[in-house]
Amino acid sequence: MTHLDYPILNKAVRHILDGPHLSVLATTDRDGKPQTSVIFVKRDGDDILFSTIKGRRKTINMSRDPRVNLLIHGLPVDRPNYAGAGGPNYATISGTAELTDDPNGAFHQEMYDIHMGGATPPPEPGVQRVIVRIVPRRIYVPTFPVPSNAAGSATPTG
Repeated sequence: MTHLDYPILNKAVRHILDGPHLSVLATTDRDGKPQTSVIFVKRDGDDILFSTIKGRRKTINMSRDPRVNLLIHGLPVDRPNYAGAGGPNYATISGTAELTDDPNGAFHQEMYDIHMGGATPPPEPGVQRVIVRIVPRRIYVPTFPVPSNAAGSATPTG
């Protein structure tokens, strides 16, 4: 298990983010209830970026309270983890969200290029897109003992 304050994304997290994965963002509604959204993300160095629209619940929540949690899970779910062992292929990242305007939607198209094979996003007349940068503050990567007879049985830490 890895818990780091002000972390750099480790090899396990980079492995998940740089391959096919599922991402679920959790924000907090005004009344304290959690709100979750499945989103497309990409890594930018040690930060994580995604595109959304002003006025959506997640955007309103992040504007009010920038603390977020992101669950990432490598796909397919039985994909080996970065060490090649049969251990977990997921992580959670807690951090703060920074929102910037994306007036022409260029970043949204970039995300479609990555996650939708270059398809053109559907028309969104009148919407205002934003780029969200998640700055990680804590990372949790589960680790399990690797059987001693497994090839490369060392459990990586970074």
